[in-house]
Amino acid sequence: MLHPSKRLLFAIEAVLDIAYHGGSQPVQSGDISSRQGIPRRYLEQVLQHLVRSGILAGHRGPRGGYLLGRERRRINIGEIVRAVRQFEGTPDPIETASGSRVGLEVVRPLWRDLQQKMLDELDAVTLEDLCQKAQQAGIRTDAQARLDFSI
Repeated sequence: MLHPSKRLLFAIEAVLDIAYHGGSQPVQSGDISSRQGIPRRYLEQVLQHLVRSGILAGHRGPRGGYLLGRERRRINIGEIVRAVRQFEGTPDPIETASGSRVGLEVVRPLWRDLQQKMLDELDAVTLEDLCQKAQQAGIRTDAQARLDFSI
């Protein structure tokens, strides 16, 4: 997990794109693909899984697309990481039962601790935090014209 997959990076970028550019309006996958340079074949699969995970909500129809499943301050990056890891379905080599005693009792616990610390750090970062960073970086968004004042 210390080396993020393309799918994981695409998922975080796509969800951030929806949070930053969508406001209260659905964001179409073609717009995300264009802005983020994410191939559509990856994007659609990831977006559908994020809908099933409750991170996103899908809306059908000609003006359909994707919205956040909750307020952006209530979605953290660790949640996205866990959802994508589940979607990828690749077994974590740290969790395999076989190996040397040194590996099982020293190296793997070290790695588990590092992974947990990283997930704890990612749990502390919300989409709101990343949207604020994007705004501070001067990244333009059309969402300000469509602000959502839901509480």
